[in-house]
Amino acid sequence: MSIETQIAPPPAMSSASPAPLLLEIEDLHVEYGTELSPVPAVKGVHLTLRQGEVVAIVGESGSGKSTTAHAVMHLLPGNGRVSGGTIRFDGEDITHARRGRIVQLRGAAIGLVPQDPGVALNPVLRIGEQVAEVLRLHRAISRRDAATRAVEILREVGLSDPELRARQYPHELSGGMRQRVLIGIAMANEPRLVIADEATSALDVTVQRRVLDLLAAMTARTGTAVLMITHDLGVAADRADRVVVMQNGAVVEQGPAREILTSPKHPYTQALLAAAPGIAARRAVAVQSARSGGEASKASVPLVTVEALRKEFRLGPDRVLKAVQDVSFSIPRGQTFSIVGESGSGKSTTARMISRLETASAGRVLFDGVDITALSGEPLRRLRRRFQLVYQNPYSSLDPRMSIEDILCEPLRAFRLGSRAEQKAQAATLLDQVALPRDYLQRKPGALSGGQRQRIAIARALALKPDLLVLDEPVSALDVSVQDQILRLLGELQRDAGLTYLMISHDLAVVRQISHRVGVMQGGVMVEQGSRDEVFDHPRHAYTRELLAAIPGGEH
Repeated sequence: MSIETQIAPPPAMSSASPAPLLLEIEDLHVEYGTELSPVPAVKGVHLTLRQGEVVAIVGESGSGKSTTAHAVMHLLPGNGRVSGGTIRFDGEDITHARRGRIVQLRGAAIGLVPQDPGVALNPVLRIGEQVAEVLRLHRAISRRDAATRAVEILREVGLSDPELRARQYPHELSGGMRQRVLIGIAMANEPRLVIADEATSALDVTVQRRVLDLLAAMTARTGTAVLMITHDLGVAADRADRVVVMQNGAVVEQGPAREILTSPKHPYTQALLAAAPGIAARRAVAVQSARSGGEASKASVPLVTVEALRKEFRLGPDRVLKAVQDVSFSIPRGQTFSIVGESGSGKSTTARMISRLETASAGRVLFDGVDITALSGEPLRRLRRRFQLVYQNPYSSLDPRMSIEDILCEPLRAFRLGSRAEQKAQAATLLDQVALPRDYLQRKPGALSGGQRQRIAIARALALKPDLLVLDEPVSALDVSVQDQILRLLGELQRDAGLTYLMISHDLAVVRQISHRVGVMQGGVMVEQGSRDEVFDHPRHAYTRELLAAIPGGEH
């Protein structure tokens, strides 16, 4: 089955004869910590899922949505346990099932697409081997046939040149490509239930649409049910039959997707919808599209100028990958330039060359009028204080051994800024800026959710008060309300401190909110650039129009 297959909507279920129940969760309670000092994470959740149905659980980081899904799969961490309630799969009580039975179900009857592709794939095994492994584990199939089918699966989930990808290791693929591999692994044995935990949060909008189309095709063809954990209400609006809204470990509202997303009754649901960029992409935001008066002339002076930038990677004796080809643009002071495009389009490589984490093959980068393309040594170190990078993956960008306070103080210590007391005070202020409580200072990254970790990464980048922030998918791991807070914070910092941003994103709804100018990349080439309104309202290139058409949430 090709991922490009035209998907017809599944037939509506008759209210007189609904499909059989596949998953039943009754009064589920999950706790973390010890029995003497438990911390409740899920509080009395009731949820059902029928064959062929798509149910989306939405809510902020820490709301309990992923914990609920992990309880079904028996994937709670060592300090987590189901303390009450029942989980039934196809009529079988699996709440406290033995490990052997759960191993039988995982991968065969229940597939899981985890949130973080950076830690879910084995770094020392080739991609094809990892896909083939799940086939051989649950099927009577030869190694050769499993390897052949693995390549087919990689093609079905939208990876270009699947034969090459099968021979590569995870670190050789982009974050979006790795996430597609995980989706292929989860769907390899056509399970009856797929639990997709933020399965498309790392994907650009066009690949996101294709992958979700594939999930829809499975639902229609085999009766597979999908339990979707997401902070993207646009995806929930487009794809789910029913929506379950969680807050602080409890379900506050649930019902048909259209009803929940058009006529929400609970104040928390209303707040989530108000903050969702995919649904409210045209709403007013903190970032202004232009400045006026004397500030306009100051803003017109470029802080960053990129001229004919090029990057080539040698993949073998006779093969060269042209990752970036003759890209040129400029970023005026105090403005935001966003680069959008699919995974592998060259947008992140361009950002890495600008921030001098990658060496350009040709072209040059001017920062504040100085050519930094070949800068090295102490001059480059001094310059790094003026530009900081916020990485896409909050799970790998923070040292798990350090406290949050030490993580925030580290750049201040590296540049010998302030006394220890002043550095600690600044760390507390940074937490205030990214809407986290100060008692998080003594925690370690492992005690935080993905969204909370990304806020720490943003706070750390702000510590040195840089002129330029390179934002590589900075809010892709955040739920919509925190995402909205961060985008507004970035807007306020830009206005108050004159910060300049280079935003790398696959989320066009976010780009529309924060950008002054937008560049669209495809295959290493910048195919279109212009003001935000020009690109979004009057796109010239066919690829730009395809990206805009794929923004989720437009159907509601």
